[in-house]
Amino acid sequence: MLNKYLDKIEFENYNDFLENFKINVPENFNFGYDIVDEWARISPNKKALLWTNDQGKEIQFTFADIKRESDKAASYFTQLGIKRGDMVMIVLKRRYQFWMVITALHKIGAAVIPATHLLTEKDIIYRAKAADIKAIVAAGDEEVVKHIEKARPNCPTVTNCISIGPIIPEGWDDYNRGVEEAPEFVRPELANTNDDISLMYFTSGTTGEPKMVAHDFTYPLGHIITAKYWHNLNEDSLHLTLADTGWGKAVWGKYYGQWIVGANVFVYDYEKFTPVDLLAIFEKYHITSFCAPPTVFRFLIREDISKYDLSSLRYCTIAGEALNPSVYEKWKELTGIKLFEAFGQTETTITVGTYPMVEPRPGSMGKKGPVYDIDLMKPDGTWAEDGEQGEIVVRTHGKQPVGLFKEYYRDPELTKEAYDNGIYHTGDVAWRDEDGYYWFIGRKDDVIKSSGYRIGPFEVESALMTHPAVVECAITGVPDEIRGQVVKATIVLSADYKDKAGEALIAEIQDHVKRTTAPYKYPRIIEFVDELPKTISGKIRRVEIRQKNNQ
Repeated sequence: MLNKYLDKIEFENYNDFLENFKINVPENFNFGYDIVDEWARISPNKKALLWTNDQGKEIQFTFADIKRESDKAASYFTQLGIKRGDMVMIVLKRRYQFWMVITALHKIGAAVIPATHLLTEKDIIYRAKAADIKAIVAAGDEEVVKHIEKARPNCPTVTNCISIGPIIPEGWDDYNRGVEEAPEFVRPELANTNDDISLMYFTSGTTGEPKMVAHDFTYPLGHIITAKYWHNLNEDSLHLTLADTGWGKAVWGKYYGQWIVGANVFVYDYEKFTPVDLLAIFEKYHITSFCAPPTVFRFLIREDISKYDLSSLRYCTIAGEALNPSVYEKWKELTGIKLFEAFGQTETTITVGTYPMVEPRPGSMGKKGPVYDIDLMKPDGTWAEDGEQGEIVVRTHGKQPVGLFKEYYRDPELTKEAYDNGIYHTGDVAWRDEDGYYWFIGRKDDVIKSSGYRIGPFEVESALMTHPAVVECAITGVPDEIRGQVVKATIVLSADYKDKAGEALIAEIQDHVKRTTAPYKYPRIIEFVDELPKTISGKIRRVEIRQKNNQ
């Protein structure tokens, strides 16, 4: 499959990869037809999706199964009046129907809006009105259904709410019955052009309402790098990315690139994350490749990993937030496996990564990839030298790189601001060492300006994580009349230190940071908490902590 889209697949070294990797984009590319149906044609029994849940159920789907079920769903949606260009929100958690539904919507040229089940009534109303959402396909869970039902009277564009069960409220369409009774699917003469919107995410910033990040139909091809050259997958891989389907990381790690490569995607559908259950899953199903945020690895390394046979696990990748070197070292010590980090956004695919031909440097995001022309821009608009901080930007050279978003939907001003003079501004700050490795500092909004110093949260968090008392932490800036801002650490203590919380431990942790990193970076304020606010994908919500600081 890869040779249809790449002139060269294997590379001798990083420089060869950087210089000679190129994606060939066909006209009117459609992931449903060109990847899913093509695999079903050439290798119908090829394993595509192994779905399991925390109740012990499991189903192995082949590409022939995915084609058949997505065709049925496409026919059903067409009968409901859903057509090319329509906006459809899907709230499907980790249910296997997600893969059928998103593929079906691609096949009819509709725009898919994946969403988390944590959305409230207000969130749903905002999204429905902002994007003129026509239909919602949802898991028939009590909480999900409740919020959609409350929102529905204020969502005038939503003509159909479709439930995959078990709960199917009055006035909703029954997905399972609909797909079984649907007539044979007839492929549209033209489902899409490359420029059409195929996928859209609402992504929250530090201020204001969520932005609508719109991707075109070529976006899946950008994830060839994700699967082949970051996850290091092949046709024999069984890959697990631990992400809810409402988040962008799902299509990064358990859909587009993985199926282009021909890997078998493993799905663990659970309600509550339990580290030991995940370790048991690795052992039982012989997972070969795993990707998760650093938070998950922090939990795993605190378990007795020696109790589990992880010999099938060959490759691990990490993303979502910056990796503390201490987590890297401990995971490697316990498993013998390195962690390969990467950086990207909802707006992009991988822009900076630790590829198989790049030796990881713990704490570094890796090196720039071949698709995006990456550089660092200082606040004055000049280019940062090695060792200097700057905003990560992409030079577009007048042409949209494969994988970079099309626009902020219905917001031309914000789009223009992001794409300033042919340069896409990520809003993330990093520095680059003399060997070309990039090191994350934080969001421009997260960088703390104290007494003339610019302090990145991550470097302080890395220092804190080397103290045995610290399980998790978040660094934020607190307003200060003299210094402008001071560094605050919000810390979750380990069990052995919980009863020692007090001034003596605060002083000990402060001294530890002073010894571990530059003394001016130490946290002048330390707060001990039972837990940190997080997204469902495990990322720490510093914005929530900042809001609390400013109250």
